[in-house]
Order: sequence, then structure tokens, then C-alpha cells
Amino acid sequence: MSRQHDEQTVALAGMFQAASLVDQIAHRGMVPQNSYEACIASLFVTSPKLTEDVYGGVSEVPYSLSLGLRHLQDMVDKNESAQNKQIIQYVLGMIMLERQLNKHPDVMAKVGEGIDAIAAKARYFNSQEETSSAALEPVAYTHRNVIAALDNLYQETISHFSFRIQVGGDPRHLQNSENAARIRALLLAGIRATLLWRQVGGKRWHMLFFRSRLKPSLRRIIRT
Repeated sequence: MSRQHDEQTVALAGMFQAASLVDQIAHRGMVPQNSYEACIASLFVTSPKLTEDVYGGVSEVPYSLSLGLRHLQDMVDKNESAQNKQIIQYVLGMIMLERQLNKHPDVMAKVGEGIDAIAAKARYFNSQEETSSAALEPVAYTHRNVIAALDNLYQETISHFSFRIQVGGDPRHLQNSENAARIRALLLAGIRATLLWRQVGGKRWHMLFFRSRLKPSLRRIIRT
């Protein structure tokens, strides 16, 4: 079971990282760029061979998901700070939205088609940067036009569900249109991580009753 637990831990870290970044934008209006890029780029990895490939591969996960791993560790250690409680609430909200999405295959298909179309947009902006690399740079995924497209996709799909995540923070940051777009893009990335978590056997009650199962996986991943 350890491999499955490792996969669940990686997916959970993706969920916690997206939630933490939402919280940081809401309160401070800024986020660490590498963590932000890793979350947004994960939306465009549609056929990973390993769960870790969604976040850059086994060797990259301790770095690309360092923020999420830290907050996941806080949950396992029962660090009950106000920030951690809020982040957990966002994660639980992502789980609710993923379940809603799973019940509406037509909306799921629209999200998938939208992601494919936005990926083409990101490739265009990558070429505009005149990079010599054949691989798409993560920064291309966080181009403001790509984020705006992800924001629009979220509003056309997920926002129509009866359940909505209520994001709290500083009104000055929340009322900024670019921050609002980044928050919705991150929520979409968090829902994608939740879908990944479900695919590797994750269940909501695992978070409540089996947190200790994550400890060995967290140690292995962080030491990689």
C-alpha cells in the first residue's frame, strides 16, 4: 500500500498547495512564483505515467510541491493555526466541487476541452517568448492571458454548481480582477489535484481518520 499512499500524498500536497496559494493571494495579493507555476502547469499534464509527473516528476516533487507538503505536514501534526484551518476548509471545498463535477460528465467534458484549447494558447505565448526549448516553459502557463482564459473556463463551468467556495481575505486584494482570476485558476488546479487524488484511492474520510498513514509517505517524498 505504500506506493498508493505516496501517490495520495502527492495529490493531497497539490490540493493543499493550491489552497495555500488562494489564501496568500486573498490576504497578501502575492505568491511564490515557483509554487504558483507548478500548480497552474499541473492542469495541462493530461496523460501522466506517474502521479508525480503532474508536478514535474519524482525528483522535482519535493521542490515543486514544497508549500503543499509543508501544509499537509501541518495537518498531519494537527497544527491548528487559523491559517491552516482556512486552508483545510478550501481543500474540503475542492473535494465537494470535484464530486459535483464527477456527477456532471457534460461539464467535465467542457472543462477538458477548455483545458486543451487553453494549452494551445499557452504554446503561442511560449513561442512569443522566443525560447529555444521544445518543452513548454512553466511561465507560459501563468501568462496573464492564459490565467484569464482559465478564469473564464471556471466561471463558465464550476461556478454554476450550487456549492461555491467562499474565499475570505483583504477586500483590496479580492476586488482586484487579476487576483480574482488567479484565485479561480488555482481553484481549478486544486480540483484537478482532487480528481487525481480520487483516482489513486483518496477518500474524504481518510483525511479525518487516517492522517497518520501519510507520515511515512511525507518523510519519503521530502527526503527524495
